[in-house]
Order: sequence, then structure tokens, then C-alpha cells
Amino acid sequence: MRVSGERIKRTRLIQTERYVVAVEVEMVIPADDPSEPCYESETVQLFREIKDRAERGDLAWLTQNGKVYAAVGAA
Repeated sequence: MRVSGERIKRTRLIQTERYVVAVEVEMVIPADDPSEPCYESETVQLFREIKDRAERGDLAWLTQNGKVYAAVGAA
């Protein structure tokens, strides 16, 4: 479902224990409440899928959809 309003691009970080994934998403500033940008349901679903795939270690899919950073152990 598309929300009407101005669309802006933002980079969001999805964090798991092993990875942080930076993904560029679209936020909407609704015409009837321009006080704060919001996400559409498809974007929220994308966040859930990214988190799930990061927890499973699906690096091939993650690198196609965002920038992946890996945690390193302490020296």
C-alpha cells in the first residue's frame, strides 16, 4: 500500500550480533501529518527480511541489497 506524500531516501542500519547491514530506503512524509517521516509496510518487511538473513549468515543476499559490516573479535 502506497502512502501519499513527499518521499525521501535515508540510509538505515540493521544490526545483529555478527553483522550490521546499511540499506538505503525510502521514507514518506505524509501530507496529512508532515511532522515525522514514516515507513511503508514493504520497507518494514524488508527490515525483517534483512535481519533474518543476517542472523542466518546469508552474505550473498545481503551484499546484493546493502552494505555489510562484520563484527570482529577482541584482540
